Amino acid sequence: MTATEPVGIAVVGLGKIARDQHLPSIAANPAFRLAATVSRNASLPDVPSFAGLEEALAAMPGVGAVALCVPPQVRFGMARAALEAGRDVLLEKPPGASMAEVMALDRLARDAGRVLYATWHSRHAAGVAPARDWLADRRILGGRITWREDVRRWHPGQDWIWQAGGLGVFDPGINALSVLTAILPVEVFVSAAELEFPANRDTPIAARLTLRTTEGRAVEADFDWRQTGPQTWEIELDTDAGPLLLTGGGAQAQAGGAVLAQAETLASEYDGIYAEFARLLAARESAVDLRPQLHVADAFMLGRRVQTDAFED
Repeated sequence: MTATEPVGIAVVGLGKIARDQHLPSIAANPAFRLAATVSRNASLPDVPSFAGLEEALAAMPGVGAVALCVPPQVRFGMARAALEAGRDVLLEKPPGASMAEVMALDRLARDAGRVLYATWHSRHAAGVAPARDWLADRRILGGRITWREDVRRWHPGQDWIWQAGGLGVFDPGINALSVLTAILPVEVFVSAAELEFPANRDTPIAARLTLRTTEGRAVEADFDWRQTGPQTWEIELDTDAGPLLLTGGGAQAQAGGAVLAQAETLASEYDGIYAEFARLLAARESAVDLRPQLHVADAFMLGRRVQTDAFED
């Protein structure tokens, strides 16, 4: 393969996130070509398909990269197999079922000279970079995160999110944490948490967190998966220069009386992921930022557990 040829990429898992986001963004990026798909029960016209990843890797030497769009509970073994077979790997968020898994993959990738990219799609929303730049020389005084959506709308019939390792409401909540850690000029840590678990589920349906900056300022987070109607994805930070507000999951940003970004949708987030993956491949660099998942792990460690009524999808 020459430097001008697109990277052949195999997409593993053809569920909702792959079809809605990964496949269109791969098709739109000339740095990639869809070389294969891996799924036990789905395929695409005119694209080589395989039931297992190791079969695909053996049969398709032209596949240089693998995008893992399967649930996090089964991702480690696939990522390891791809890295050991000399392929670069993109991980859908969250990057793994545990922090230790992803740290092990990071070490494997470095030892093998491969690229590992743990993606956080919300960081590519239009308002995130302008918000980060505006906050760079501001002092954080406090803040609020409200991230409420309808699980039936976004994850219909997906049992894996309710099973151990599936994160529950932190599946969307980790998006807010990925944005927060990207834009803040200081580090934060979880100081308290309350997690609501339905009686029939292994993961929470709602969570309330208090995060504190290294200066002791509190950022309160409210995550809930029971909101119907309009969905709410907002981050408001109080600063010594006034408030900064991100809405629409980061698509819109305003601060200091000015509009920093005003995108209508989040459609470009996965385009941003694949643009960044192309850059990392060209530079032969990995990108594995585990801070969003670290905050989730700390919430589970520190959180007070509250049982709620059973939830049926």
